[in-house]
Amino acid sequence: MPAPLTRVETTTKLPAAADAVVIGGGIVGVFAAYYLARRGLKVALVEKGLVGAEQSSRNWGWCRQQNRDARELPMSTKSLDLWERFATETGEDTGFRRCGLLYLSNSEEELSGWARWRDFARSVGVTTHMLSGAEATERGRATGTAWKGGVFSPTDGTADPGRAAPAVARAILKLGGTVHQSCAARGLEIEGGRVSGVVTEHGTIRTKIAILAGGAWASSFCRQLGIRFPQASIRSSILSVSPGAPGLPDALHTSAVSVTRRGDGGYTLAISGRGRVDPTAQQFRFAPQFLPMFARRWRSLAPGGLEGYRSGHESLARWRLDRPTPMERMRILDPAVDQATIALTHSRALKLLPALKNTEINAAWAGYIDSTPDGVPAIGEIATLPGFIFAAGFSGHGFGIGPGAGRLIADIVTGDEPIVDPRPYHPNRFAASAWGKVADF
Repeated sequence: MPAPLTRVETTTKLPAAADAVVIGGGIVGVFAAYYLARRGLKVALVEKGLVGAEQSSRNWGWCRQQNRDARELPMSTKSLDLWERFATETGEDTGFRRCGLLYLSNSEEELSGWARWRDFARSVGVTTHMLSGAEATERGRATGTAWKGGVFSPTDGTADPGRAAPAVARAILKLGGTVHQSCAARGLEIEGGRVSGVVTEHGTIRTKIAILAGGAWASSFCRQLGIRFPQASIRSSILSVSPGAPGLPDALHTSAVSVTRRGDGGYTLAISGRGRVDPTAQQFRFAPQFLPMFARRWRSLAPGGLEGYRSGHESLARWRLDRPTPMERMRILDPAVDQATIALTHSRALKLLPALKNTEINAAWAGYIDSTPDGVPAIGEIATLPGFIFAAGFSGHGFGIGPGAGRLIADIVTGDEPIVDPRPYHPNRFAASAWGKVADF
């Protein structure tokens, strides 16, 4: 896989039983397992490929409150604190730092939107600074451009996508939990109408709690259980460049391109919201529910190709629990890079930040961003199947709010006071239309 990823040594022997089993080793899954293990539960995490190998290592690494939808903002705020506390609690390094995020614009409409968000954020105790033209131009001096205005969010930051999930996995092991790579969960065992076990390719783990944090695979997994979860994935392509351009902002967003400093001194480059829609049977099945989302975002999307069919994560197939599943045939979603997007992103970045001409492209990769019809994650226990906790559809926001989502999942499982109000995230909302409810940012 081209996206940088720290490899972690994990558990070889599958436990016969566990208090809770987490399905999926992305950032949400590992944090859910971590917070459960901290509360003394015997936890097993199963991952069909490598911990953090899909979208959790293929994103920008931003951990932000700025421009979050009102439903996500409380979790974003809590997550920033949890990112910070994790290093103290465990001694593990996720690369998190509150470097601040800088937004620059020459669009009056965009600046007005950011100002409205600033006013809302003040009402819930979040600090963000609108920048005048002079202030924006000074903070963005590396661009050599005069800006009409901008935003600086000083308490927001970044973490390292290639290191974060593996670091949390190591913390789980220190707490006595088990983490199993190359171990796909094929389905659930059900007794008396509730979860009684998780069936994996290497055997069954008896448990009363199964947490699905399966990313882009979640809808296909739910289909095996007769649970309808509307989900659609967008293929996003980004690149990284080598060190050699000192003096650039740590994290900068413009409408043309966004730039993030990496731990090695290089930069990740991306175009916000840009992606390919790879048609699949699942896409067609849920198309009516995604019309509101498409109406809001269509300018950033382009038709894709057959990558979705090749990957197999959005088929309508049903599989048997005693035979290999599509997840075992595609251990890691590693779709083809959109070379046109990479070329456009790089050319825009060089125009925006001339110092990047001293760097070279050292990697490019693509990943699937799994979305819900309203762009807000789905987290909660499925009423028709007690013991089955759902956490998916993070819509490109999962990395930054991973700690808060994991903590909320642990609260749901243990019955503790929830870290944030869980009601806006519950999957039962998909029974209604998403018109008028699509996330603003």
